[in-house]
Amino acid sequence: MSEIKKFMYLNRRAPYGTIYAWESLEVVLIGAAFEQDVSLAFVDDGVYQIMKGQDTAEVGMKNFSPTYSALGDYEVTKLYVEKESLEERGLTIDDLMDLKWEDEDEDWAEKDSIILVSREELSQAMSEQDVVFSF
Repeated sequence: MSEIKKFMYLNRRAPYGTIYAWESLEVVLIGAAFEQDVSLAFVDDGVYQIMKGQDTAEVGMKNFSPTYSALGDYEVTKLYVEKESLEERGLTIDDLMDLKWEDEDEDWAEKDSIILVSREELSQAMSEQDVVFSF
């Protein structure tokens, strides 16, 4: 039996204008389907990937942000958001989507997927991973 590996996907770029954010999300879903311990981190312009109210009509790209709401169904329940990246962009956690997951061990209680962390805390979380992918 193989050991479950911990994978973190580090999202640094804005959601539209390049394919990095979309590709990251696709790879996350694939990794989760193979029962890996998957987490995401949003830093720098990556915090825009999970902002509320995204409208892509003017950029001519499909709005894939609703897919983040499905991550809990794939047991992706740890979405780290770097506090300093939000602050540097004039954002707060209230500007982000309300992403939840249901804990079957606690009678399907809804829990927050977003974990607000400092740069230092995110660095610690990254050091505990087997693999970190940067997008």
